[in-house]
Amino acid sequence: MNDGIRLRYGTVAMLFHWGIAALLIANIVLGLYFADLPPDAWKGELAQWHKSIGLTVLVLSILRLVWRLTHSVPPLPEDLPWHLRMAARLSHYLFYFLVVAIPLTGWIMVSASASGRPTVFFHLFNWPHISVLADLPRQQKVGMHDTLVSVHVVLAWTAIVLIPLHVAAALYHQFIRRDELLLRMLPYRRMRAETMR
Repeated sequence: MNDGIRLRYGTVAMLFHWGIAALLIANIVLGLYFADLPPDAWKGELAQWHKSIGLTVLVLSILRLVWRLTHSVPPLPEDLPWHLRMAARLSHYLFYFLVVAIPLTGWIMVSASASGRPTVFFHLFNWPHISVLADLPRQQKVGMHDTLVSVHVVLAWTAIVLIPLHVAAALYHQFIRRDELLLRMLPYRRMRAETMR
């Protein structure tokens, strides 16, 4: 009955999903922690880790988007009401936007920083700044700073709100609707439809 229909996400999609989720949550926590610290060597070190993790999220998110555009995904349950179907699609589109936009605005912010501090990617090498922004006059960079910080923070807070809603929706599907949507993104878990084949 289910022949030809993908029941769960593939291994690569699962790795992207859980890897990006873990890095994004860790980086949000890290950003909230060091944001109000006094400027010292410790804050600078945490900022370098924050930037390195963010750039990793950016690269992985672009790769995930390419993977998503070139590979099929399991369909939503046929009996899912239209409003839940729409909410699922909108939340997924918003997540795809955020996992690219949050680190991208961070990179833009750092590139346009008047301080000119390099981004040392996990202490391995200097990640290049966006040259068109790095070459701007200092006064222009100073004028952009507050706007760039605000955009980055608003996007991060959007993710902070969306993540628990996403988790709650997954739990709702698993334990109230019992349609096993959560199991599609978990490895080594058999679904009822699989056992019936």
